[in-house]
Amino acid sequence: MYTKPEIEFLTRCTLCPRNCGANRFTGPLGFCKSDAGFGISSVCIHKGEEPFISGKKGICNVFFSHCNLQCIYCQNHDISNNDFSTKSSSQDFDSIISRICATLEKTENILGFVSPSHYVPQMLAIIRKLHALGKHPVIVYNTNGYDNVNTLKMLEGVVDVYLPDFKYLDSSLAKEYSQARNYPEIASAALKEMHRQKGSTFIVDDNGIAQSGIIVRHLVLPGAVNQSIGVLRFIAEEISTKLHISLMAQYFPTEIVSSHPILHRTISAEEYQLVTDAFYELGFNRGWVQDLESHASYRPDFSKDQSFEL
Repeated sequence: MYTKPEIEFLTRCTLCPRNCGANRFTGPLGFCKSDAGFGISSVCIHKGEEPFISGKKGICNVFFSHCNLQCIYCQNHDISNNDFSTKSSSQDFDSIISRICATLEKTENILGFVSPSHYVPQMLAIIRKLHALGKHPVIVYNTNGYDNVNTLKMLEGVVDVYLPDFKYLDSSLAKEYSQARNYPEIASAALKEMHRQKGSTFIVDDNGIAQSGIIVRHLVLPGAVNQSIGVLRFIAEEISTKLHISLMAQYFPTEIVSSHPILHRTISAEEYQLVTDAFYELGFNRGWVQDLESHASYRPDFSKDQSFEL
């Protein structure tokens, strides 16, 4: 199932920037508390991604459990919290493949891996098996941006579309909100590597469905207008204004941050307008902005029957 290099990674894990060195076969486990199993929380059709990706029929998303960040405002906290136990080691590979194949048939033939940074060997094993079965969906790497450059290099020629977040340029905010003080430099290097692999051009087919490229997502947070503008300025000056940017207004405070002095509220119209103004002023003209009320439409619900139980 796993190649020799993948086994070596899982035996002494340095897949993500935490570089825990954990043996995921025997334990003790590292920061993400993920073992050598597949750790899949959900396989489902999702129609709420960017238009190039969702199309009319949606994308087959594979949601991995746990995360190498622990953002206090995470909308997917039901599955990303590293304190939650999973049935990772008991998940049957053939059943996973069957579920993915059945779901893919109902979509635009795009397969997205969500929060894959700590599950790259598992992701690669799935892709190899699909190829062996004659299935070659467009592969989307949907990541929080906290990725090792060396791990990303393993994905060159495998991943078709990179869909990274770029959350912060402020290390203190990254530490407070996501337990990752070095997020700014890690995400910066990761995006540069993705850009090296894919360039600034986004390729779609005749139906407007993604084939290759990068879409950078940035979630505007309450009280963090200058942070958002700084992220956009970095991308404009250090990478390219030709990249597609998904500027998201969908932040919604979960119960976990309901009493937080800043994160307890949604963003204001003024905040989002300031960020969108900066988007255009910096020279970006490719991408998407959201309606301010989008937080009511894009909130995930992992309590429904989309959960993948084995």
